[in-house]
Amino acid sequence: MKKLVLLIILCTCGLLCETTSAQIKLRVNIGSQPIWGPVGYDHVDNYYLPDIQAYYNVPNRQYTYQLNGRWVTRAYLPSKYRNYDMYSTRKVVMNENRPYMHHRSNMTKYGSPNQHSNQQSIRDSHDSKYFVNKNHPEHSKMMKDNRNKGRGNN
Repeated sequence: MKKLVLLIILCTCGLLCETTSAQIKLRVNIGSQPIWGPVGYDHVDNYYLPDIQAYYNVPNRQYTYQLNGRWVTRAYLPSKYRNYDMYSTRKVVMNENRPYMHHRSNMTKYGSPNQHSNQQSIRDSHDSKYFVNKNHPEHSKMMKDNRNKGRGNN
């Protein structure tokens, strides 16, 4: 009987440990975020760009914006925004699917366009965790340093 109780306790503990470890998984996509994205986020699904009333989906690398009253998703912004300075515009991180479906609420919540942005971009960060982004100015230096460490050349 003691062995049966002990077996049940061990099985229960094993299941609890497995459930706990499954809940600790972290999603990090720093290397996938655009170089113009703001620092401070290890994971981003979407950016809301209030100044141009558009959204950028990080995993798919696509913009969603209204065209003739319909939401469209494209690899590029419409021509009137092609030269828009993405580094200085305000970006709001939105980790949800299809945030444009709540566009009116997002407009109300995140204010009017043209508010000043003082967000530091990934490109301008000197935090080494952002060097993993292949478009970061210090990415090649990090890669070179990693190769040298592998050879014992510190």
